[in-house]
Amino acid sequence: MSEHVLNAEGLNCPLPILKAKKALKAVPAGEVLKISSTDPGSVADFAAFCKQTGNELLSSSTEGDIYKFEIRRA
Repeated sequence: MSEHVLNAEGLNCPLPILKAKKALKAVPAGEVLKISSTDPGSVADFAAFCKQTGNELLSSSTEGDIYKFEIRRA
């Protein structure tokens, strides 16, 4: 299993979600995309995105002003 990482730091809504949606297309089903973002709105955005798309939000955490997410592709 390879590592899938998306750096969306410095991007504002809706760009982190749009970039994640595009990046997930390249992630095989069952594998995980790790995302980092500086947009505070991305916490709610990624939760809603996963609910709508059926992907699984494995983790959501904050390190300083960086928001980190792990999404398993459905």
